[in-house]
Amino acid sequence: MTTSVLFDAQGPRAKRRNILYTVVFTLALVAVVWWVYTSLDEKHQLDWVKWEPFFTSVLPWETYIWPGLQNTLKAAFFALLIALPLGALFGIGRLSDHRWMRMPSGVVVEFFRAIPVLILMITANAAFSEFTTIASDVRPLYAVVTGLVLYNASVLAEIVRAGILSLPQGQTDAAKAIGMRKGQTMRFVLLPQSVTAMLPAIVSQIVVIVKDTALGGAVLTYPELLASVRPMSANYGANTIACFTIIALIFVALNFALTSFASWLEGRLRRGKKSTGTVIGAGPDGGIKAIGEAPLVLEDGRGA
Repeated sequence: MTTSVLFDAQGPRAKRRNILYTVVFTLALVAVVWWVYTSLDEKHQLDWVKWEPFFTSVLPWETYIWPGLQNTLKAAFFALLIALPLGALFGIGRLSDHRWMRMPSGVVVEFFRAIPVLILMITANAAFSEFTTIASDVRPLYAVVTGLVLYNASVLAEIVRAGILSLPQGQTDAAKAIGMRKGQTMRFVLLPQSVTAMLPAIVSQIVVIVKDTALGGAVLTYPELLASVRPMSANYGANTIACFTIIALIFVALNFALTSFASWLEGRLRRGKKSTGTVIGAGPDGGIKAIGEAPLVLEDGRGA
């Protein structure tokens, strides 16, 4: 009998119970799927005429879906472009030894992290309308990007702070031992190593940014991808289910591509860190100097 340090091995009664639970869950899932299918079929939502425009014509793609996808990616790109450096700045600021930098950074992060992003978008839109001369046709874009930046920069700040704190204290002590200043330790030791630990959380936040652009379409009339459902369903009949399904599949494909790229990049970074390290020593001017690669020692004590 195989044993595990995490849990006790199942006995015959537990195995039979788990098999029973699996069968019941599978039957319940099949029943739900069948009920959804029959309900849609009775309401003629699965008729080919409602799905045909997406497979036989480029008009809905060129007129509605592609422009909406461009606006979604535009808002997400600008939000990420601004939020990522701001998040890194505030995350490092929260780790500062100086109270005048640590306290304001903490207040900003905790304040905007506690406010729903929709409220930030609405407030930004009202502020741009009241205090600026931004044209009304581009004002929703500014409001959406502002709301996404304020919220996601605060979340990214916590991701950066947690990633740096996850490193062993010995990394900082070793940097101090060879004469590195605090800024050098952060730039050359802590941040490069913490990127691998932060990458999955950062990509998850990028996915959140992409999906939250839909809030701008629902409230601020920003013409993003999800907002294209209403004119599509109006011009192609009562095929709202088909429109939402196509848009949902596009979001799934987009976010899956992001997570797949992040997984590939994380694996590449981890494989790169497994290479033989470089011996670091002090240069003649007191700076840091790379001497060469560390020798590989075999099990019998001989050098490779």
